[in-house]
Amino acid sequence: MSEPIELHVRLAAPVEAVRRALTDAAELRVWLAEHAEVELPQRYEFWGRYTPEGDAPHQRPLHVDDETLRFAWTLDGVETTTEFRLRAENADSTILSLSQSHWDFADVISGAIRGVLQTYWCLSVANLALHLEGRPLLPKVDFTSTEMRGEIVIDAPMAKVFTSLTDSEQASAWFGHPIGIEPWVGGRYAMGGFEAGYAAKVVDLDPGRKVSVDWGAPGVTTWELAESDGKTKLTFVQSGFDESNPPYAAWAGSLSGLYELRRYNELADWQSMWLTEEPSAEPETVTAG
Repeated sequence: MSEPIELHVRLAAPVEAVRRALTDAAELRVWLAEHAEVELPQRYEFWGRYTPEGDAPHQRPLHVDDETLRFAWTLDGVETTTEFRLRAENADSTILSLSQSHWDFADVISGAIRGVLQTYWCLSVANLALHLEGRPLLPKVDFTSTEMRGEIVIDAPMAKVFTSLTDSEQASAWFGHPIGIEPWVGGRYAMGGFEAGYAAKVVDLDPGRKVSVDWGAPGVTTWELAESDGKTKLTFVQSGFDESNPPYAAWAGSLSGLYELRRYNELADWQSMWLTEEPSAEPETVTAG
């Protein structure tokens, strides 16, 4: 059954900067898509290899004002609706809420193109945040390729990064979802925790340097660490999947999680940018005259 996606994030940027990043074609070509053209209110289009069904633009604007951008996006012959809502939290912070219609978890399992929408938008919003921060982006999903490999650099020691990848409590914190991990070959790697009923398997582990997890049909995810000028270079690869039906949704989800993994290891006062719900606006303070 189709259900809407709802995402809420706190972005460390003024609302005007966020609005510009969402509506300026040149900025969209940095954080979102290979190609973009915008002439609001008549035109809002993005396409290319980093966009699902990106052979041509399939979007059209429905509504735009200072707080809202809503557009139709046809995927697999079905017109879906995407909406961004912005609210200035303060001078340097913006709450962004995103909703996306026509997403169904059954499409994730089958590999249907609309099944990628949830993790596609998680990765895209993470790259929006990095763009606004002026930091290097995460790798995007290339929907024209079966190669799933990338790397990031984390300004933290290897031992700290490896622990955050293999300790259940730490991994659950930065990923934002319970994860049960038994950090040894043959151990369980359970999204949702050990009580969730299904667990992938740790199939390779080099303490402090490498861990590989076999997910079944989506293939094997490998994280490999190396020293890089006093920092940690993390190389991540998805392999062993059916190349006729690449696990793009799983790959986008793995990539999007790396945003918080990096922040978790780099920031002493780390807090996730993802919010469980859209915070209500603070009531205005009335000063007695």
